[in-house]
This record gives sequence, C-alpha cells and structure tokens, in this order.
Amino acid sequence: MYIKRYTIASLIFFTLVGWYVYAYVTQESIGLDLFGIPLPSLSIALWVVVPLVVFYLLSVFHIFFYSFMGTLKARKYEKDYEKIMDSIIDAYLGKNDKVYTYKTPRYKLLGAIVHNSLFLPTPELSANTENAKLNQVLKIIDELKNGEVVELKPYGLKSNNKLVAMNNRNKYIKGLLNAEKILSKTDVYDKELCEDAYVDFVKISPLYAIEKYKQFLNKKSLFEILYRVNMVENRLEVSNETLIAMFQALELNAKDYIDISKALSNGFSPEQRIKLFETLSDENEEVMEAYLFTLFDLEMLEPTVEILQNSQPDEFINFKAYSALKQCNKNFDISLFI
Repeated sequence: MYIKRYTIASLIFFTLVGWYVYAYVTQESIGLDLFGIPLPSLSIALWVVVPLVVFYLLSVFHIFFYSFMGTLKARKYEKDYEKIMDSIIDAYLGKNDKVYTYKTPRYKLLGAIVHNSLFLPTPELSANTENAKLNQVLKIIDELKNGEVVELKPYGLKSNNKLVAMNNRNKYIKGLLNAEKILSKTDVYDKELCEDAYVDFVKISPLYAIEKYKQFLNKKSLFEILYRVNMVENRLEVSNETLIAMFQALELNAKDYIDISKALSNGFSPEQRIKLFETLSDENEEVMEAYLFTLFDLEMLEPTVEILQNSQPDEFINFKAYSALKQCNKNFDISLFI
C-alpha cells in the first residue's frame, strides 16, 4: 500500500467521522483523565477521532516495519543472486577454489550444486545476457575458441588453468611466444603446449639443445628428429647411444620400432642401422621384429635364417613366409609382410 495514498484517505476519513459526530451526534465537549493525568476539555467529535489517529499511526508503523524487514530479505536474495552469478562465472573460468556463503536456503542449495558441477558454455549461449560480468567472460571464452589472444590478468587465473593454456597456445600460434621461451619456463606453461613446442623446436635446433629439453620428448618429436637424420640441409648427426637413450625414455611398441627403422633407412649407413637394432633387440625382445625387418630391408638374409630357425613355431610367421619366398627367388617388398 502506498503511504501517501493511505495517509490522504485516512485524513479524509478522520474529517468525515469528526464532522459527522459534531454535526449529527453532539457538539458537547468533555475532559478526560489518562492514568490520573487530566486532559484538556475537547469536543467529543475530536475525542472520537483520536483513537482513529492512534490506529493510523500504529498501522503506519506496522507497514514501515514489515516493509523494512522485506527490504532486508530482498537484499539477502539480491546479494545471494550476485554470489551465484559470481560462482557461475568462476565455474566458466575454471576457478573452483573459492567457496561462497549464502544467506537464503534456495541459493544455498543452488550454490552447492554450482560449486560441485562442471560448467561449459554451449555455442548457443551468447554474450548477450542481463549480467555484464557474465557477458564479458562468455566473450573471452568465445574469442579464445576462435584463436584470439585475450587479457586474463584481471581474473587472477592460475598458470594451469585451461583458459590460460588456451591463451598461451593462441599466443604461440600467432608468434607471440617462441618455443624456447616456453620450454625454459615449464612452471608457467602446461605440459601439452611444451610438448608441441618441443616438436617445432627439434626441427631446427642442434642436438645439445634438443637433449636439454628431452623431458618433453614424445613419439611425434622423436620422428621429427629421425627425419632430420635423412635431410641434406639442416641434417642432424645422432649416435646410436643417443638414440637408444631417447627410445628408452618412451613407451614404444614393435610397430614403432619398425617405423623407426624405416625413418633411418636413408640417413644411417647399413652398418650403423643394423648395429642399432641389434643392440636394441638384445635388451628388448619387442625390437626383434624391427631387427628382422632391418635385415631383410638391407638384403642381409643370412643372419635372419639363424634367428628364424631358433624361434618358436608361432613366432615371426610373416617373416618366415617372406624368407621362404626369398629362398624361392620370389621378390616382394618386405613392407607387405609387416
């Protein structure tokens, strides 16, 4: 109820009641005692209006009191709404370390759900909501997905945050970060970016620099190193011992070793290539297929005969078939048998 309208209506009512009593009931005056205190003599019409005025004052106090209590309650909901929006924004930003305290039961439940959930904005959710802070975050996420570089310092994100990682990757793609800078600050950049940067780094760097950051070696960067062994320009000279150390740092299977032998077919001399896989096969039985492949690929048939004869009947079936064909003067590409 509007207080101004209520007051005007009350004044009109007081006036009408007083006028009615004075005009149609009595025009006499009377004096009253209130708790032993004599009150001045007033018209009875005024004494009739006095309780109405008191009632009006009490009702106005009642209205103000509950309006004030409602305002406090509404402020609690408003503050909890702001907190839940901040919590959602933190979820989008990947900040899960802050716990918000809510004053209202409904938002307390929603806050617990948000804090223990993973939020990912869908493409349909555009930066056009009623919340300016949320719009800014959605815009930043969208720009990052589109490969743009954004400013994330105001949000205080940690170095291992997924958005920070995306931003660093975008910087690297756009040339704002170089590979060596990334590799030299492993506490700042995520492992995946370091490994990708290392792949590019090994394409042009000398061997000593490659070994300096060898903790980021993976299969992709290993084969980039092997490809350089075959190159005329920017060629990389690598010893068997260095290669063996690299192989041992990775989890390679039989197929990987065969692919390695293929990659070294042009850059290594036959002797060095055979020696490499002979040494590897002595230490790891899984390399034996790659060793046999290397021998057959180099037309070194005699050593393979002894290996195949000493193997189990169910071992190296494909190589035994290839060997039998070779003995019958049938020439096939060894790659067809692996």
